[in-house]
Amino acid sequence: MTRREWLTRSANGFGGLALAAMMADERARAEPSRLADPMAVRPPHFPARAKSVIFLYMDGGPGQMDSFDPKPRLRAEHGQPIQLPELPTTVFNITDKVFGSPFEFAQYGDSGLWVSDLFPNLAECADDLCVVNSMVADHSEHTAGNYFVHTGSGFQGRPSMGSWVTYGLGSECEDLPGFIVLDSGLIPPGGMDCFGSGFLPASYQGTLFRRGEHPIADIVPQESDRALQLGKLDLIRQLNRGVVQRLGTVSEIEATISNYELAFRMQSAVPELLDLTGESELTTKMYGLDEHDTSEFGRQCLLARRMVERGVRFIELLTPARKGQDRWDQHQRLKEGHRINARATDKPISGLLKDLKARGLLDSTLVFWGGEFGRTPTAQTNGGEFNDTTGRDHNPFGYTMWLAGGGVRGGMRYGATDEYGYFAVENKVHMHDLHATMLHLLGLDHTKLTYRYSGRDMRLTDVHGEIVHDILA
Repeated sequence: MTRREWLTRSANGFGGLALAAMMADERARAEPSRLADPMAVRPPHFPARAKSVIFLYMDGGPGQMDSFDPKPRLRAEHGQPIQLPELPTTVFNITDKVFGSPFEFAQYGDSGLWVSDLFPNLAECADDLCVVNSMVADHSEHTAGNYFVHTGSGFQGRPSMGSWVTYGLGSECEDLPGFIVLDSGLIPPGGMDCFGSGFLPASYQGTLFRRGEHPIADIVPQESDRALQLGKLDLIRQLNRGVVQRLGTVSEIEATISNYELAFRMQSAVPELLDLTGESELTTKMYGLDEHDTSEFGRQCLLARRMVERGVRFIELLTPARKGQDRWDQHQRLKEGHRINARATDKPISGLLKDLKARGLLDSTLVFWGGEFGRTPTAQTNGGEFNDTTGRDHNPFGYTMWLAGGGVRGGMRYGATDEYGYFAVENKVHMHDLHATMLHLLGLDHTKLTYRYSGRDMRLTDVHGEIVHDILA
């Protein structure tokens, strides 16, 4: 091949490189404020009902028929073959024997919402809850299910919903990250990619706050002289800006610059955030900080309220770790496992809702609860016998999540599953629909919140999602 031939054949490639550079420059010119300050507050597409989101992630999949979706037929046919022509394939080999819930249900509040005895404290907030009994998802395996509920895709590497929210709106808090994940001891299957920024700029990934005295590594100042530390920070900023001037816009470098500056501000903000000595005894008891079973998750719920007060945009709480606890994933010993999980989370969540409401924050804070799927009405048994080891398999075909505050109607039950609680049969709500509704409450049009990547405009809801208008206040 001659030099002329090589240049001719490579012309399109050179043109593509030039076009990519021009498009990058165009994005930089179109969004200079985003590059200079990724978390700068940006206006919503339309007036918002909610300013912040708290996601109470119940990792593993709570049983809908054991929590907020009572099914008398399960009790009536306990131990008998289920009267369905065909059972869907999930993950494990399960029996066709009906497993009646070991928990009792009652109606609460003026709304008469059904709640099981797993949640006696949360039942007191029944009139604030919007219980969606008709959720459906696309995956019956934990890792893909976790990615799906967090990112709208079962594949690894997509932006988390917290990343999309902060990308769209920025954050009102200058001294803390806009998207924070509070670790109570269990990182869900799929790991930190559940909270990653994917193809969005790196500034929008979730920041993990670990348990303990120092939730973030290296947050303690290394210099006792503040002026010396500021001088070092200024030098780092100049060096990084020099790299940007030579290489052009690089999101990782921009994120590094903003993160250094944020980290400096966090050295004062984080210790103040974690200092709960100013909270009243009544408040700490309401969250269960004085009880062994509830102290860990109660502390995280109280921190979530304090973060909302400071303007943090999106906060996710992870399932706490307790001895004998395997998330909500009870393939065996469902009665014991669900009791342990509910005991650790019920009082703190109730305290969070009551506290937000008392402070006038619930109306502007969207709280939602749930896992990656639900459980089957049929049993997994040890040797075919029903006993204390009986559990349930995964079920993405019909399960429950609930929402509260942030422009959602309280004291209502939306959608329904069949008489066994296996399949959603009325007003199905896909996870894409819930994402679209969440964004709508934040003032964002889910079809317009896009990011150009790999030749197409990407979004949290992909090409799907319908706003569930019936649950909006």
